[in-house]
Amino acid sequence: MTAKDIEGLLAAVEKPARYTGGEYNSVYKDKGKIDIRFAFAFPDVYEIAMSHLGLRILYYLLNEREDTWCERVFAPWIDMEGLMREEGIPLFALESRDPVKIFDFIGFTLQYEMGYSNIVNMLSLADIPLLSSQRDGSHPFIIGGGPCAYNGEPLADIFDFFVLGEGEEVLTPILDAYANWKRQDGTRQEFLEKVALIEGVYVPSLYNVKYREDGTIESVLPIDDRFPARINKVIVKDLDTVFFPEKIIVPFMEIVHDRVILEIFRGCTRGCRFCQAGMVYRPVREKSPEVLAGQTDKLIKNTGYEEVSLSSLSTSDYTQLGPLVQKLIADHGHKGVGLSLPSLRIDSFSLDLIREIQKVRKTGLTFAPEAGTQRLRDVINKGVTQDDLMASVGAAFDAGYENIKLYFMVGLPTETMEDIEGIAELAYKVVDRYFATDKEKRGRGLKITVSTSCFVPKPFTPFQWQPQDSIREFKDKQELLRKSLKHRMVTYNWHQPETSFLEAVFARGDRRLAKVLIRACQLGCRFDGWKEHFDFKKWTKAFEDCGLDPEFYATRQRDYSEVLPWNHLNTGVSREFLERENQRALDGKTTPYCREGCIGCGITELFDGGICNVGD
Repeated sequence: MTAKDIEGLLAAVEKPARYTGGEYNSVYKDKGKIDIRFAFAFPDVYEIAMSHLGLRILYYLLNEREDTWCERVFAPWIDMEGLMREEGIPLFALESRDPVKIFDFIGFTLQYEMGYSNIVNMLSLADIPLLSSQRDGSHPFIIGGGPCAYNGEPLADIFDFFVLGEGEEVLTPILDAYANWKRQDGTRQEFLEKVALIEGVYVPSLYNVKYREDGTIESVLPIDDRFPARINKVIVKDLDTVFFPEKIIVPFMEIVHDRVILEIFRGCTRGCRFCQAGMVYRPVREKSPEVLAGQTDKLIKNTGYEEVSLSSLSTSDYTQLGPLVQKLIADHGHKGVGLSLPSLRIDSFSLDLIREIQKVRKTGLTFAPEAGTQRLRDVINKGVTQDDLMASVGAAFDAGYENIKLYFMVGLPTETMEDIEGIAELAYKVVDRYFATDKEKRGRGLKITVSTSCFVPKPFTPFQWQPQDSIREFKDKQELLRKSLKHRMVTYNWHQPETSFLEAVFARGDRRLAKVLIRACQLGCRFDGWKEHFDFKKWTKAFEDCGLDPEFYATRQRDYSEVLPWNHLNTGVSREFLERENQRALDGKTTPYCREGCIGCGITELFDGGICNVGD
């Protein structure tokens, strides 16, 4: 049996629509008329992958090229993988069902460290050598992009190269270089050396890493002076003119975010000290309401979706949010098209805004205080107060909302058990605010969901030097909350500390971890972001077999003088700024919002004087 003929397997798997392809708006091309085949790979299942905005953009961007066919490939679920291995069917692309090993490129989006084992497993299932050094001219180039590419070192021996920054800006020159190289019949090494000279491209094999006796890094240097000592990220400067698709694929099955997703701006100027995205996606660039309205019209017309989500790191910071919401409701509300606003900040929540939204459809609301006390919110530079939260939930209750989600983190730097108790106290204050609302206004049944994640120190944040809590410390804090949050209207959810521990290991890891990933895959690790499939004992054995201590990467305090695995990569935010912010956190001092005045993060030095709209 071949991948072309998988229908016989579909009746035996849980969700066959994950593997069929052929969805409305998917792209099919004549293979005889193209020169480059690109597989966009997402290391998770179909319904998660198809919700990803980056996939929606880059799939159509690449397919705009006449010489290129971009197809999709996702991680098959456990049942389908078992059948594929049993029948000898290699990993295949959805559109053509051709094996991805015959493609020119496989581009993985690296959204989450716990997807790394799936990457290794997908390459294994594709019958592609796991190490880049073992591949030859018959194999595709393996590319990584996305937030985890800012420290791709744990994958450095596996990937051929990484893209730092935004794909719209760098994929075209990469494919242009490939087309020229292919016509010249060059060697694999020649292409890697050529592409390494493109801004935003990092080829790990062209850089040597030296280690000290204590396991820390002594240096990361290019193999010769042809290659940059520091690799800069690339960005799109004008979101109004950058490519954005007029249509998206409409799946046959329900996906996680089954709606139109509009990206209203990129970047964030808030400066939360735990947030990697807020640092690496700087500077802020907004898309105009007129462009967004036009894109909404086309996407609704071309998909039939009845919900539009306004996407960004902090949606309520969009300077034209009110007029945009009013415009979209006026244009599409009468057709039953609703709006959702993720990433709302507590301090800028507007009663008028939610009244506009609920004219069409009322959904639950999510707020992220992050910490239970003002002291700790100041440490992380969250910039919101308890009064902000009470005002926001009060406005929501006055508007009839009754389903509220509150997100917090445990294990933040300087945290005490009093800070943990503050989470429960804050949740109960929200309950009290509900009952203080006029009965004629509030909903009939309050439901509050308190969720806590475990803090993971990330590269390029002020907390990149901080240790992570031990697994035992996380569990003690979760147990305290579990005992404290006993109320019929309050539900408490928490993350597995073991998963967050491994996330921290790979977030700040170095090249030596590639062998751990490969060993873990051999032991059966995959879908580690799924609680039912995560097996910490297998990971522990993988580290033991490879002679590496995971605690070295997760729970160890770093010194400012230490060479970090990602020091040779440049996001535009300076190391001096991150050190200063870390110290201000330890001193309990906040840093102002960027729009109130430039705080000297360094981004303006990398991008032509900066386009972060300081003071607007």
